[in-house]
Amino acid sequence: MNRLVGLCGLLLVGSSAHHDAVAGLADTVARVRDSVVAVGTYQTVRRPPAEFRGTGFVIGDGRFVATNEHVVSEAVDEGGRERLAIFAGRGTAVDVRTVKVVARDPEHDLALLEVSGTPLKPLALGNDARVREGDSIAFTGFPLGMALGLHHVTHRGIVASVAPAAIPGIGGRDLEAKTVKALRDPYPVFQLDATAYPGNSGSPLYDPENGEVLGVINSVLVKGTKESLLEKPSGITYAVPVRFLKALLAGRGGSRASSP
Repeated sequence: MNRLVGLCGLLLVGSSAHHDAVAGLADTVARVRDSVVAVGTYQTVRRPPAEFRGTGFVIGDGRFVATNEHVVSEAVDEGGRERLAIFAGRGTAVDVRTVKVVARDPEHDLALLEVSGTPLKPLALGNDARVREGDSIAFTGFPLGMALGLHHVTHRGIVASVAPAAIPGIGGRDLEAKTVKALRDPYPVFQLDATAYPGNSGSPLYDPENGEVLGVINSVLVKGTKESLLEKPSGITYAVPVRFLKALLAGRGGSRASSP
């Protein structure tokens, strides 16, 4: 009988801890969500006028948005009055802001956008050096672009691995030029057990307890090297550590960001 009572007590404690963790994440998401924006273009003569290309998040003094470089690399039809923009808010309450690219880091697929108008609510950048395999993480963004409208989606999981951005191939003939470059000067990336989708590019990877950003979700850059010999399997998500974003924000330019 005492054993049964003890077991029930353990189950109740475990259930309570799980409930607290879920409630804590819900509170964090509520805070983080206001700083996560869609990144795309806006053209008044187009229907619909907005087009989402990826996700971004507000940093610094509230006048900058971080995203992946490939999200903003596609040309904009300035002659047709198309402009690069971010879309803040939620649902039908959309705040469209014109932005310009003020810094790029192609090596780590990062870009910094300057936002017009009043400052937005920024996210705090954390210390990615403390990230360990098995740590809980979350990321928020717009996984299916405009298919879901301006409605944030959050995924949670763990850091499955911390490993170099590139891995050696079976033989020299199997290595692409980009892979060879990454092998010469590898940098760590976080492999996650949560699945991201194309629209998640540029989403903040954050600590579910305090909302501090630990990395930037990326699939294009890393998968082109790390999975080139694995036929690009799905279900694997990577994030670039936030240290490179910190360097880009500090320098407002440069193609190479240094480790802390």
